[in-house]
Amino acid sequence: MSAAAEASAVRPGHASQPHPRRWAALGVIAISQLMVVLDATIVNIALPSARLDLGITVADQQWVVTAYTLAFGGLLLLGGRIADYWGRKRTFMVGAVGFAAASAVGGLATTGPLLFGARALQGAFGALLAPASLALLTVLFTEARERAKAFAVYGAIAGGGSAVGLLLGGVLTEYASWRWCLLVNIPIALLALALAIPLVPESKAHGDTSYDVPGAVVVTLGLASLVYGFTEAAKPDKGWDAGTTWAYIGAGLLLLVIFVLIERASRNPLLPLRIVLDRNRGGAYLTSMLVGAGLFGAFLFLTLFLQNVLGYTPLEAGFASLPVTAGVLVSATVASNLLPRFGPKILMMTGPVLAAAGMISLRFIDLDTSFWGHLMPAQVLLGLGLGFTFVPLSSLALVGVPEHDAGAASAALNATQQVGGSLGTALLNTIATSAIAAYLAGHLTASGQPTPRAALEAQVDGYADAFTWAAGLILLAGVVTAVFVKVGKEDLPAGEAAVHVG
Repeated sequence: MSAAAEASAVRPGHASQPHPRRWAALGVIAISQLMVVLDATIVNIALPSARLDLGITVADQQWVVTAYTLAFGGLLLLGGRIADYWGRKRTFMVGAVGFAAASAVGGLATTGPLLFGARALQGAFGALLAPASLALLTVLFTEARERAKAFAVYGAIAGGGSAVGLLLGGVLTEYASWRWCLLVNIPIALLALALAIPLVPESKAHGDTSYDVPGAVVVTLGLASLVYGFTEAAKPDKGWDAGTTWAYIGAGLLLLVIFVLIERASRNPLLPLRIVLDRNRGGAYLTSMLVGAGLFGAFLFLTLFLQNVLGYTPLEAGFASLPVTAGVLVSATVASNLLPRFGPKILMMTGPVLAAAGMISLRFIDLDTSFWGHLMPAQVLLGLGLGFTFVPLSSLALVGVPEHDAGAASAALNATQQVGGSLGTALLNTIATSAIAAYLAGHLTASGQPTPRAALEAQVDGYADAFTWAAGLILLAGVVTAVFVKVGKEDLPAGEAAVHVG
């Protein structure tokens, strides 16, 4: 079946009357989605303060980020199925309540492990909230032009929410406490909950509604094992030569293979392979994973560079991240207008090139890097690239999906970005930590300690290595798009080019 025929065949209810409160519901969905996305980075600004307050080691600091993204990404597929079968509005509301409760636990944490656990719990409830939100959007907006606008809002939030999180984290850390970076979610979640009750309609899939719990457990354990293996490699007494490092990495890869086998054999799989094996949709998911891997690591190390090396206050570091947001907002708007004319492929190849160019520019940081002359233009490039990538990506990844699979397909899109962020952050943290240790070992004084300047130079060297690898991951996303995405605007059904780009 052609892409056009498939897209037309699998949209039951396409001609039905649109929901009268759909735009108000979009506002509620946007609030919840922004909370979930920005929470992946809002703690980045607070990380130096939290690390000192709770006694978290440098090697383990990345768990503040990855505990959230790992639970989020690993459980999103199950969350998508729960949203489909249990009811999308009901799942949305439970996710909002749980997210608020987990944020309260994290904001009151007294130890590093307790903070890690709370972040993981946030991720678990976010895994209910996010796919329910996007599935509701997919069901509410059935007319092509309206859905294009709705996806533009979603794409802007997906691309810019991380940078907004950095700014908000700076304000809260500076004027309140790092703990408010978590506690602030409570009023936001409660607002979304209160608005959802009257404004968001219920919807659910019908038919076979059994859950693939073994698949959910295996994929989450596999991803956690991979991340832990990368974390072991970052520890001075372990490293890449340690047997435990490769044991965890190997176990993680084996569990992911077992997950694929479970999905093939399951009568009602967590991730129907038909969703992923579509060439264009699979390429979109892989692109999302690679961009997420580079993006999350970039924000983490840019934050650490601004505060640890340049001496920015948390508030200054938050404001210094605004150029990314500006770039995303501009390019997301432009991309939503260009998408019907040119199709997704050109935009999804241009985006990674721009983003990687910004990342490569960050590779050349030093102890005296200028914000206006260096950091600002690099971040604008990064933001422009992300907007051009996320808008067509969000649309392409969901085209031609039956309503029965809407939650699973939505979850797969979110999951690939979050899983990429988890693995990318852990890997880049390991690369940066190893480079810092190697630089310090080569610049010791007679007393056996590095000079203060050498200690700062070591951090710059480590962060620069991380930016280089992040650029490579994002460029690889462009290559994936060039190889897998084969559609153009001429392949789209008439009047559907804005959104149905598969």
